[in-house]
Amino acid sequence: MEKTRIGVIFGGRSSEHDISCISAPNIIDRIDREQYEVFIFGITKDGRWLTVAGTDDIRGGVWEKKGRPALLSPDTATHGFLAQTENGWEEIRVDVIFPVMHGIWGEDGTLQGLIEMAGIPYVGCGVLASAVTMDKVFTKIIVDLLGVRQARYVLVMKKDLADMDAAIAKCEAKLDYPMFVKPSRAGSSKGVSQAHDAAGLAAALTEAVKHDTKVLVEETIVGREIECAVMSTPEGTIASGVGEILSAGSFYDFDSKYNNADSRTVVDPVLPEGAAEKVRKDAAAIFDAVDGFGLSRVDFFVTAEGEPVFNEINTLPGFTAISMYPMLWEAAGVSADELVGRLIRTAFLREDSYTVYAASADEAEGEA
Repeated sequence: MEKTRIGVIFGGRSSEHDISCISAPNIIDRIDREQYEVFIFGITKDGRWLTVAGTDDIRGGVWEKKGRPALLSPDTATHGFLAQTENGWEEIRVDVIFPVMHGIWGEDGTLQGLIEMAGIPYVGCGVLASAVTMDKVFTKIIVDLLGVRQARYVLVMKKDLADMDAAIAKCEAKLDYPMFVKPSRAGSSKGVSQAHDAAGLAAALTEAVKHDTKVLVEETIVGREIECAVMSTPEGTIASGVGEILSAGSFYDFDSKYNNADSRTVVDPVLPEGAAEKVRKDAAAIFDAVDGFGLSRVDFFVTAEGEPVFNEINTLPGFTAISMYPMLWEAAGVSADELVGRLIRTAFLREDSYTVYAASADEAEGEA
């Protein structure tokens, strides 16, 4: 039987490049080689696309020195990648693409749009869902319509910091200290700070605009950090059980998440009655509301009273050894190998507008 050809893309120009380089081997090594022929492509921090021989090169950090220049062709006739050879370029046709990309230029709809132009099925959310959920402010607007509780917030733009006193006053008029300050379009807690006074808020805003021109300032929700994994199936969206983040720091910032061994994750924690089921229900509702497809991880706080408060949604969650998404499905009886297989198979079920449009265009051409 002829194998399905899958292209895996990782790396990228975002601040989460290094996390992608950890996630990618964990996914690639779990792809069934009896069913799939795998082609790997890495994107460097400065945006160069390269072929990659295997996961040993990724883990060893040598793939950037060994790969051939490559690119994803938007030409539907290619239906895949072009890789440079001594005599020109070779076509590498693929049947499906798994983008193991976190952050901007990978998780924000830009890469998804390129793949859609190429007419290739792919794993994960489409252009709209990726773009909307990458922007925490727009996600909040949608979640507000669902009636799901979330933290009160203020939007601050980079240009507003030209008058820092006015920007601080704008936040103080609506929120009490301490406040959380987050880049609106960055992930893995990059640029996130907690401000306890005006001086701290100024410093936090200054740090956040290093990562984005749009900054979200939120009230602090006191509660346990709870996460839920969701996945598309032919029967609809399903949600895993819940997991809890036990941060070694005062909050789960990038350092606490990836550099502090004292941070822990707990699957199936004991929560107040009804809280876990409410998280699962809200997670699936939010995923559907943003037009999610494939996979996402939805994060909440659960207050001492047992009320879930939505925090954020990640459409391409991490797949590292400490990542909650695969851990939650493992606890639900879905091994990492089976999870990867399911996600790949789901790519062929997508019914995004581009797929429908492409099909109708083909039918129209056949009738002409």
